[in-house]
Amino acid sequence: MDTTVTQLGEVVIAALRAANYMESTIGNYQKSINALTRFVAARGGVYTPALGARFAALTTSPRTGRFSAQRRFDYTRLVSVIDSYLECGVVILAVRKRGGGGPQPASAEFLELNSSWESEMTHRGLSPATREAYGRIARGYLVYLEGLGITCVAKVEPDTVTGFFASLLDRWAQSSLHWQVSNFRPFMKFIGRYDLVEAVNLIGARRSHPIMPDLSDDQVAQVVEACATSTAITSRDAAITLLALMTGLRACDIITLTLADIDWRGQTLSIVQQKTKNPLTLPLPGLLMSKLVRYVLEERPAHNRDDHVFLRSLAPHKPLADHASVYRITDETVRKSGVTQVRAGTRLLRHAAASRLLRAATPLPTISAVLGHASQESTNTYLSVDWPRLLECVLPVPQGALS
Repeated sequence: MDTTVTQLGEVVIAALRAANYMESTIGNYQKSINALTRFVAARGGVYTPALGARFAALTTSPRTGRFSAQRRFDYTRLVSVIDSYLECGVVILAVRKRGGGGPQPASAEFLELNSSWESEMTHRGLSPATREAYGRIARGYLVYLEGLGITCVAKVEPDTVTGFFASLLDRWAQSSLHWQVSNFRPFMKFIGRYDLVEAVNLIGARRSHPIMPDLSDDQVAQVVEACATSTAITSRDAAITLLALMTGLRACDIITLTLADIDWRGQTLSIVQQKTKNPLTLPLPGLLMSKLVRYVLEERPAHNRDDHVFLRSLAPHKPLADHASVYRITDETVRKSGVTQVRAGTRLLRHAAASRLLRAATPLPTISAVLGHASQESTNTYLSVDWPRLLECVLPVPQGALS
């Protein structure tokens, strides 16, 4: 088997074209292949998995000098595909999620600690997304400690916590630190280091409370009309957008929705929510139901054994990978409708669904039930978009204050 990057690249590109990948995706692969060719040529010209691992570790952008998630994803994806071909003689084009789980600790104690933390999170019944967030920040801290020469929890000092979060500012905005701190505290409590929990409090990360933009009734009508009539919007994309806009369903629940979750005759869906683990049953409006039926009968890849409702439109026909996949679909659909003033992910569409119910004087407990909130308190955030009712709460300025 020829192990020059040129030959391996030709095999990968041929496999991508045979699987009907978009030319833009193939172009991205080709850019990575060109970079790998230069890297290997400077080191003897023959590709090996060890060289591939070194190449995939080049995650710093030469343009910005900072960590690049896109660069890591592209390089890791290419190396994985090439290694699969060298191992079994077949190019495996399995869908990979972005990120790859972040850096991994190497010392024996930290590897065991990380494994115990993963087991504990699973035992607690945390959702996959929560386990990923908690696990990533914990592993990042352990890798940071190893960089300082510390491989034993007993030797960790509180100042390493503040130093670790200061190092995150190379990749995260200051406003994002609140979420990282929230994800970090459970791990500190798990290892019994409450002194480190106190050190976390010294960081002073504050949660921002921006008011979400909202869609007006006219914009909502515009999106619904486009989903109903536009030939530029596929039935799959229309169904996903309408699910978020009409039912307020979360992206994680849209991704995991199965054919068995839908009562096709009764026009309802019944799921156990990924985030709260609470059961939820929702009616499906006629337009949404018709788009779902048309997608399943006419667009959905035939003879596919996967029971997820929504699959990739291009090969490989796997379930949608993550929240970013749903965001791309909903944002593109809303833009095709002519609404271009907002970035329309499922969070915005979920807020739009809630605000429409609120404007229709729907009681908060009912809105909470429709949105599948674990607590009614979570629904109170939508009060911030009900401007007419908020204005009714404003007291008049005393007459003397005007003089």
